[in-house]
Amino acid sequence: MIGATYDTLILSDIHLGSEVSRAQDALDVLQTYSYRRLVLLGDIFSDLNFRRLTSEHWKFLSYIRKLSNPKRQVEVVWVEGNHDTGLANLMSHLVGVPVYQRYVWEYEGKRHLAMHGHQFDGFVKKNLWIGRLGEWIFLQIQKVDSRTKCLSRFLDRMNTRWLLLSDKVARGAVRDAQTGKCERVFCGHTHVALSLLCDGVEYYNSGSWVDERATFLTINQQGVEIQTYAGGTHHRCPSTEREPVAAEAADLFESAGLPALAGYQSVRC
Repeated sequence: MIGATYDTLILSDIHLGSEVSRAQDALDVLQTYSYRRLVLLGDIFSDLNFRRLTSEHWKFLSYIRKLSNPKRQVEVVWVEGNHDTGLANLMSHLVGVPVYQRYVWEYEGKRHLAMHGHQFDGFVKKNLWIGRLGEWIFLQIQKVDSRTKCLSRFLDRMNTRWLLLSDKVARGAVRDAQTGKCERVFCGHTHVALSLLCDGVEYYNSGSWVDERATFLTINQQGVEIQTYAGGTHHRCPSTEREPVAAEAADLFESAGLPALAGYQSVRC
């Protein structure tokens, strides 16, 4: 690792399996910086369908597996998001990291709380099937969208604004932080990076890795900072990505002590 050193690095909403996921760019960040703790703040997957994972997506998961090795001396935790639901047990075994609904830690005399944020999204909680239908429609749009996925990313931003997600998640997270006597609280879910101070609580949203502006959070003695990925966007070409996918998956399953065949079956097309 050749970048700056931090206590904690926080990434969310990578949406592996999605056509707009910037998994390679997220991997670049993990390999560039030095950090003691990595918090994967939910929606690391787009859905439960492993067949949609590309070679880049499996490489990202493989690197998480490597980071979880005690020799790396990096604490890796996974906070479950609404898109990750149902994957907790498998992912905990596959990449060797614990999965939480909420994660709390102490640093520099402050109590920190991390949760994905979907807990405060009333539309998701009350309209599960409508949400699933919307996700399926959005997936179809991604498939026919241009190579740069401009339309898909525009629709994603409009969805956040229409549902007023940023404000809802921030208010709910601050309430939870106050209840748990936490000075800082971190969320994802909205795909919009944000920092604010409310009622004595510092609130931060880590943004996402599905838009042209990919963001993440860093924490050190100077405080919390929203970082914007400075590299270019990697646009994958499906026709060239298909071949190595099964091998990448099999390697990860074997590292986890699972049958290699499981990796191939999970991504068959």
